[in-house]
Amino acid sequence: MNAAPPAFRQQLLGTIPRLRRYARSLLFDAGAADDLVQTTLERALAHWHQFDQRRDILVWTLAIAHNAFMDERRRERRVGWAGGDEVVDALPAVGNDIGLRIDLLAALARLPVEQRQPLLLVTLEQLSYAECAEVLGIPIGTVMSRISRARTALRELLDGRTPPASRGLRRVV
Repeated sequence: MNAAPPAFRQQLLGTIPRLRRYARSLLFDAGAADDLVQTTLERALAHWHQFDQRRDILVWTLAIAHNAFMDERRRERRVGWAGGDEVVDALPAVGNDIGLRIDLLAALARLPVEQRQPLLLVTLEQLSYAECAEVLGIPIGTVMSRISRARTALRELLDGRTPPASRGLRRVV
């Protein structure tokens, strides 16, 4: 396949800061986030010919990042990576005697990734619900309900309460 045209490469370069910000807020690990951005850029360059110029390239690259992230999660599940609490334990302590964690980051880390992703895409990346649904490949109503559950859980976590145990995602047939 031909190399990506210069105009496409320039557009792609423009997405890097927002891709990096999203990846870092999703993974809470700068190295892993940079790896995700690298994978995203490699996939985008390999499949540049599939990009529809009428679409927003950021939405397209965020969808690629989402798919790469989900691929990695599936690989980790197969090898038994635990995740979750290790992220919270790795968060930096705030500089006082009792070593308080950065509350918001700790609360975000405790959200199920299925809730954290749409919340970050809509609030941090300022995507519309429709764009978020496109990135995640889910219905807009699902985006809305996941964001609602995420906001409720964040409020409870930041108030020092434990949110109800995640019931997981239900498949509607």
